[in-house]
Amino acid sequence: MITGVHAIFYSTDAEADRAFLRDVLGLPQYEATPGWPLFQAPGEIGCHPADTLSHGITFSCDDIEATVAHLKSRGVRFTGEIVEEGWGWSTYFEMPGGGSVQLYQPKYERPT
Repeated sequence: MITGVHAIFYSTDAEADRAFLRDVLGLPQYEATPGWPLFQAPGEIGCHPADTLSHGITFSCDDIEATVAHLKSRGVRFTGEIVEEGWGWSTYFEMPGGGSVQLYQPKYERPT
């Protein structure tokens, strides 16, 4: 039986990204084995149509404007403005090790 999802950021600076996830985003962590922290975050899986095969990690929030303001105050660099889509609002920020990550606030209600 599937018990969860394990998402991975492949990074040119894994230590900086680990510190970012822990210290800036505030994700709880534990050591799976010494030197290999894992970060806990609730999540969902979506399958979207595309012309090429790829996988992505997107962070979600309940109030995108407040979350962006909070993360900016912690030094996070956003690469664009908040954009309204049919399904919600989104923007992108940079990870320290490189790569852009989407942040979104859905318009749909999530089951509890």
